[in-house]
Amino acid sequence: MAKAQKPRQKHVPIRTCIACRQTQGKRQLVRIVRTPTGEVRIDPTGKQAGRGAYLCRMRDCWEQALSSQRLAGALKTTLTPETLAALKAYVATLPVADQDEEPSQ
Repeated sequence: MAKAQKPRQKHVPIRTCIACRQTQGKRQLVRIVRTPTGEVRIDPTGKQAGRGAYLCRMRDCWEQALSSQRLAGALKTTLTPETLAALKAYVATLPVADQDEEPSQ
């Protein structure tokens, strides 16, 4: 008799938010990439070539990363005013705080 095989669990890549340092699955975070040509942009597929950094989908993390130069440091580049403007426009579309979380007691 053959053993009953359990379904194989799929590997979930884990990444760390550069602002809050929480680890999550790669798909739960947003990847920002510095392409080989030096352009910085949001990578919705998570597969573009270049140096990447990950941020939560929360406005607080993005504001912290942009104001403290963490994003520029993680990507090892200087963010141009045009790039900052584009990233800040994206930040405006993000939620402010997680509605499901209860305050710590």
